[in-house]
Amino acid sequence: MKNSIILYIYCEGPTEESFINNILYPYLSNINIYVKPIICETKRTVNRKYKGGVSDYKKIKDELSRLCKQHKNEQLTTMFDYYGLPENTPGLDDKSGDLFERISRIEQAVEDDIGMRNLFFNLTVHEFEGLLFSNTSAFTSITDKRTVSKLQEIRNSFASPEHINDSFSDAPSKRLEKHIPGYSKVTNGTILSTQVGIDVIIKECKHFGKWISRICSLGMQK
Repeated sequence: MKNSIILYIYCEGPTEESFINNILYPYLSNINIYVKPIICETKRTVNRKYKGGVSDYKKIKDELSRLCKQHKNEQLTTMFDYYGLPENTPGLDDKSGDLFERISRIEQAVEDDIGMRNLFFNLTVHEFEGLLFSNTSAFTSITDKRTVSKLQEIRNSFASPEHINDSFSDAPSKRLEKHIPGYSKVTNGTILSTQVGIDVIIKECKHFGKWISRICSLGMQK
């Protein structure tokens, strides 16, 4: 691992952790960038840490600040869903501009608020499951063709997979759970993202592709 780069990815839960380990790790290790997921801790006690999900931005800030100091010689980034962000997240109230402008503004506001030089904050738009709509034919591995056709209709009604709604009933994960009873976010999400392929996701999802490009650029800065 000579001249390699270690990148910690602070993520929301086991779905993202599996994606990082099974999809991002092999993709980025080819260019000597080694990613390590860290699931966010929502609560700490003397004897136990509770992981997954977060309802208060302060917890994100405190945890990221601690991790940046702990890994001061490495880079940190994040894989957090834009859907369901805590209401007190910096920049969230500003709805001006298009979707990608709003996302970039929130990311910059969080970076400015935390103020750690080895952090670049990233949001998944609107949530991880939206990325899977980059190629709905992948769903034939877990459901019938009629359902796949319905999923493609959903995809066709939006400008990109990242534009699929972020409301409680219409978020990508809610749509999948509605059309595919028993859908497993971790198991199915990993299988599907493998079959969709990261190159297709990068092509179809502008913001995700921008994030991957920034990660790849770390190797050029070494």
